[in-house]
Amino acid sequence: MTATALGKLREKVREGAEERPGVYRWYGADGRVLYVGKSVSLRSRLLSYFRERTGKAARIVAKAADVSWECKPNEFAALVGEMRLIRTWQPEYNVQHRRDRSYGFVKVTKESAPRLLPVESIANDGAAYYGPFPRTAWLARAVGELALATGLRNCPARTSIHFDDQLEIFSDTKIPRCIRAETRSCLGPCAGRCTGAEYRRGVRLAQAFLGARSQRPLGELAEAARRAARRLDFEYAARLHERIETLRRLQGYLAGFRGQIEKLNLVYPVSGFAGDSRLYLIRRGVLAAELPAPRSAPARDRARKAVRELFQPVAADRDGTLDGDAAAEALLTVAWFNRHPQEWERAQTPRQWLERG
Repeated sequence: MTATALGKLREKVREGAEERPGVYRWYGADGRVLYVGKSVSLRSRLLSYFRERTGKAARIVAKAADVSWECKPNEFAALVGEMRLIRTWQPEYNVQHRRDRSYGFVKVTKESAPRLLPVESIANDGAAYYGPFPRTAWLARAVGELALATGLRNCPARTSIHFDDQLEIFSDTKIPRCIRAETRSCLGPCAGRCTGAEYRRGVRLAQAFLGARSQRPLGELAEAARRAARRLDFEYAARLHERIETLRRLQGYLAGFRGQIEKLNLVYPVSGFAGDSRLYLIRRGVLAAELPAPRSAPARDRARKAVRELFQPVAADRDGTLDGDAAAEALLTVAWFNRHPQEWERAQTPRQWLERG
């Protein structure tokens, strides 16, 4: 960037940016968003970029052709706004929020014979996702154990499926395609060893386990371990106990996160810049609605109606599934309240807010 262009950008910030919370975007010469940021004081933060001579800020300014900003009423709104913009634009200089590499999810694929897969991100592909979980390397082993416990396949997507209740056309459809099918640790949909209904029951069992609605896989493993011990096969019994602990840990992570999310059904009033106070309706960790702080009886009635409608339970609340954007925002909300525990004193459950209204 030339000195003249740099000076024009600096002057734009000096003349237009205010000392208030907000989000900002730096643009490259081709119009692409280079970087998204937030600040509780936009003007000071943006001007600081022009003083940097090294580091990321200096590199951003060197490539920038323009900058824009949007004021927010408070820091919480700026934080959520920043995350949503980053996930929308995927700027090259942003790292946080762009990739959810520190977390993993369990994916139940949408296929004729669904598989359980450990994944690092969520796609809009009709599959069901559970999580998030830390330590994705450990997660792969846990997902494999759940597939073993429920008999679900973990073979490639291209594997041909021939359920027992399908019309058999080719004579080799009864040949197992892997060692799991051969040893019957998989239901064997590749070799016609189960019907479609039988396989779907296995899928429902896995999803019930992930949704904390069933402990059956743990019970069956425990019984298998007892049988192994009775026949003095202690090595196999020990391996089964390890599998049990792995699955308990998997379910424990889900229960812990689900418990945190359930606490984040909140009506959250926040004082804003220059009296611009807001009422944030947070549903399962996601900022679902933003209202001006009600200051009159009609405004209060409108807010009460919005709260009642928004916090009606839906099926997805019970089965534990979620999408990627919701998971990322819920994690962000959890982090916000963990960093600012005093904010819990302002937040109320929907019932508390309605009763005190």
